[in-house]
Amino acid sequence: MSTSSTSTPQFEEFLSSLPKEEGIFEPNSYQYQGFWYPRISLQGLISCQQHFQARKNDIFLVTAPKSGTTWLKAILYALINRDVHHPQDPHHPLRNTTPHQLVPFLESLDLSDYDSVSNTSDNSSTRIFGCHISTVSLPKSIMEEGRIIYLCRDIKDTFISLFLFSNKANFRTSPISLESAFNLFCRGLSPAGPIWDQILEYWQISLERPHQVLFMRYEEMTVEPLVQLRRLANFLGKPFSQEEENSGLLDQIRKLCSFDSMSKLEVNKTGNSIGELSNSSFFRSGVVGDWKNYLTAEMASKLDQITEEKFSSLGISMT
Repeated sequence: MSTSSTSTPQFEEFLSSLPKEEGIFEPNSYQYQGFWYPRISLQGLISCQQHFQARKNDIFLVTAPKSGTTWLKAILYALINRDVHHPQDPHHPLRNTTPHQLVPFLESLDLSDYDSVSNTSDNSSTRIFGCHISTVSLPKSIMEEGRIIYLCRDIKDTFISLFLFSNKANFRTSPISLESAFNLFCRGLSPAGPIWDQILEYWQISLERPHQVLFMRYEEMTVEPLVQLRRLANFLGKPFSQEEENSGLLDQIRKLCSFDSMSKLEVNKTGNSIGELSNSSFFRSGVVGDWKNYLTAEMASKLDQITEEKFSSLGISMT
C-alpha cells in the first residue's frame, strides 16, 4: 500500500469532482480512470502521471495491494544486485533496510525523489519501482520504456490480507467489519480495484507484449520458487549462470527473501518506512489459503463465482 502526503487546493478541487464511495482502507474511495483509490494513493498517482519519466531498463513491479508485493520487492532487489550484494552477506541491504525503502512505491515519491532513486548496481540507468496502478493510468513512458512484472494472488487471500491490513493501518475513523469490507470488495471498491479488472488488464498486455510484461502468480512462487526465480531472471535479462546454479545461489536468494527470514529481522519489526504504516504491518503470515480462517463458505463461494465469471473465458486460473 503506497501513500503520499502532499495536497494542494487544485488537488482538493479535483478530488471533489470524482465519484466517491465508502472505502476499505480509508473512509472514502474515489474513482479515477475506471478504478478506485484511497485519497493518499490518488495524490501520488496524479503526481506520477504528471511528472514521472521512465528510463530504458527501468523495472516496475505492479500488484493489487496485499498480493505479495513486499516479498517480490525483496526478491527483485536481491536478484538484480546479486553481483554486488551476495545473499549470504551478513551486511546485505535487505538485512537492515525494508523492501519498501529499497524498492519504493511510485505513488509515495515526491517529484524531487524520482531521480534520486538508485537501487540497482548493475546499470546506472536502471531503477526498480513498485506501484498499484492500472495499465490505463500508468505514465505513458512506463508502457514505452519500462519492463513490468505483474504479480497476482488468490482473490480470497488478497481480500483477507487487505481487510486485516486496513484495520491495522487505522486510517478510518473506526475499524471496518469483515462483512462491510467484503461487500465493498465484491463491488470493486478495493484500493486500485476492481481487482479483477486490473488482473485482466495485465494478463492481456502480457500476452501482447511478453518481452515487456511478465505475469506471475503468488501461489506459483510458493510452490516452485526456484523455477519462478529463473523465469524472473531470464525476463529481466539477468539469467543465472551455470556457476551460480551450481553454487546454490538461487536457494540462497530464496532463503534471504523468505517470509520466515524477513519477518524476524529487527528492521521489519520496528519503525515506519511508508508514512504512518508500521514496518511490521507488512509481515502478517504469507500463508496460502489463510482465507479459510476468516471467510464463511458463502463468502468464499461468492468470490470464486465472481472470479470464474470474469476469468473463465480467457483461460486464467486463480487457484
